Amino acid sequence: MKHVPASTRQLTAPLKHVTTLVRRWYGEGPLHFLLLLASFALALYAGVRLLADDWVMVAVWFVGAALLHDLVLVPVYGAADRAVTALVGGRAGGGHGGRGGGRRERTMYVRVPAALSLLLLLVWYPLITRQVPRYERSTTLPADVFLTRWLLVTAALFAGSALWCVLRAWSTSRSAARSGREAGTGRG
Repeated sequence: MKHVPASTRQLTAPLKHVTTLVRRWYGEGPLHFLLLLASFALALYAGVRLLADDWVMVAVWFVGAALLHDLVLVPVYGAADRAVTALVGGRAGGGHGGRGGGRRERTMYVRVPAALSLLLLLVWYPLITRQVPRYERSTTLPADVFLTRWLLVTAALFAGSALWCVLRAWSTSRSAARSGREAGTGRG
């Protein structure tokens, strides 16, 4: 065991005591607590800067976005998910614990590209729908290219997802065939 000088023990004892107190009170270490405080300070600074100009409209936008999401978009998400699940094959035979096996699991190959595409639409909605002409100067692009590019990105997302689904199914069928051959030769 390594000998620790008494002066070092005198310096580290209060730190260990503080660390123990913070862990008992907060549940994590002091560094985690300091990082959390720093992130709250940064968020507060950003909020003050954001709300400095027109805080009423920002608050209305946040409340409206929350209400729109909870009252309109969540039921739409649920209905779309049920429709995709029914289209892909429903609950029967779903999720046998294998890789890419169940029909229910295949809905992820539609959910992920759809979610990414809708997220892109949400972020770039004003440019995609040509509602913000002043950005033409900033982007140095004409307003009519954004819809085409969003559609191309969406098509690429769905094509990549379909390719991934086919590759997973092919890999799963190969490994199942290999397992069947190995099981058949083992009986001998």
